[in-house]
Amino acid sequence: MDPISPLERALHAARARVLADLVAGEVAEADVVSLVEESVVQRRWWVEQWPDGAAYVAGLVAQDVQDALLERYGRWPLCPVCGAGDPHALDVEPELGPDPHWVCHRAGVKVAAVGSLGRAAGGVPSS
Repeated sequence: MDPISPLERALHAARARVLADLVAGEVAEADVVSLVEESVVQRRWWVEQWPDGAAYVAGLVAQDVQDALLERYGRWPLCPVCGAGDPHALDVEPELGPDPHWVCHRAGVKVAAVGSLGRAAGGVPSS
């Protein structure tokens, strides 16, 4: 059996982290999961061109899915921190960097690491 390449490990981890956040937000329907798969395919090419970018792929997949959901369904993920005012989405920071987090710019806080929204919303911890 061939060992899993660093590229595939990064892509599988990114997929798992974004899917965990979608499950936490109860939006992991089949068509939404397809958006994750589309992003992973596109990001595979991107990381093949720039292997040092493997550490950034989770944040990029999260942003891709967030953008695709905005176009089709609306804002995601909604901020669990701000209880008052208009509902607003969290942003991924850094936009291009390792260790991506969901951030609320209104409150000025890191809400959760990408893949850990379930913990931030009081749900089941993701593994």
